[in-house]
Amino acid sequence: MSTLGLGDATPEEIEAAHRADLEMQDASGVRWVSYWLNAPDGKSFCLAEAPDSESLKACHKASHGLMPHNVIELDAPTMSAFLGPMDTDKGDRVLLDDGKLDTGLRAIMFTDIEGSTSISTEHGDDAAVEAVRRHDEIVRGYLDEFSGSEVKHTGDGVLASFTSVIKALGAATEMHRASTDIENLRIKIGISAGEPVEESSDIYGASVNLAARICAKAAGGQTLVAGTVRDLAIGKGVGFSAIGEIDLKGFPEPVRLFSVE
Repeated sequence: MSTLGLGDATPEEIEAAHRADLEMQDASGVRWVSYWLNAPDGKSFCLAEAPDSESLKACHKASHGLMPHNVIELDAPTMSAFLGPMDTDKGDRVLLDDGKLDTGLRAIMFTDIEGSTSISTEHGDDAAVEAVRRHDEIVRGYLDEFSGSEVKHTGDGVLASFTSVIKALGAATEMHRASTDIENLRIKIGISAGEPVEESSDIYGASVNLAARICAKAAGGQTLVAGTVRDLAIGKGVGFSAIGEIDLKGFPEPVRLFSVE
């Protein structure tokens, strides 16, 4: 996957550049699959199959001259887990399930069971296993309902991706509601938001780490979110309480956190 800075290029010019890539792909050994267009942020993300990053760059240079800011090698399972199903229009632009253009923004959710170790110590292994089973049942059920994609199971939690912060927040609310009266099950949730390609060797590296750190700060029955998530949800009927700027391990500056009401 390559990320391009649009500069002064228009969406129409990016579409023309993609068509030019398609015309060059047989000669360069690259197969261009699709692309995401985030015009408000001035970015485009191109998905391609290529023997190496140099072949991809050479095709870009020969076909239209717009060079990628970053190239990240992805395996298909990881990409599918984070980005979810990819429907495209006739111009290969990726679409959301409502038919709108996909900008590539994803909400990243971590769930965890509060006091999972103490459940085993105080109530026995069977109780701990049952808590995880009920957690998985509830979380996966609402991932399905709110079009979330499970990326991986973490032992006593789940890492998931959503195409919409509102869907992620809706799923989190229902997860808490469904687990309220279940013995030994208090779910903690942390949510961040980011684009599929960052200045990193890993897809969603910073956003995943941030969601994990936020989840660790949450209490059982609570959803904490990064300031970017709260900003994206303004005017959408979701209530938040400010927690403040919190120092999180691995992040050079304090992060604004909000609790979902």
